[in-house]
Amino acid sequence: MSYVVDFQDVSTVGLESSPVADALAGLRANEARYFTNKYSHVFTVEPADEATEVVDWVHRILADERDLVIASKPLEATQFEVEGIRWAYVFYESGLSINVLWTLEEGGKRAVGFKLSDGMDVPEELETRFKFARQKSKLAGTIRGSYFVIKGDY
Repeated sequence: MSYVVDFQDVSTVGLESSPVADALAGLRANEARYFTNKYSHVFTVEPADEATEVVDWVHRILADERDLVIASKPLEATQFEVEGIRWAYVFYESGLSINVLWTLEEGGKRAVGFKLSDGMDVPEELETRFKFARQKSKLAGTIRGSYFVIKGDY
């Protein structure tokens, strides 16, 4: 069952099993606010077990591009297209959020972004491979983020 993320009234619906559920809900709401304000897009997620195609696509890119396997359980995922960009998000039980930005036009930007919820440790599989910059958010507290550019075609 899909869930429309409300950034006015932040909820942990679907994220309850996370040890940082409140911070992860704030991070998810922060993304919803961004897409509402920038693209007038309603940010909707669904349980990861109902969005296996999205989760598999993100995991394939991670494995092929950087030989990465995320240890944490995926809780929710979404995929949508706005203004010629395909976006995919996976939210994990650990508090990690991974997004894929895929410009549909040939030669456009294509990248994977990582965001860590406030209060979570850097996952072991990422800690020696990426440096994380800090950003403040009213909804999510301190977000730490990193990214890499996708080289292959998926």
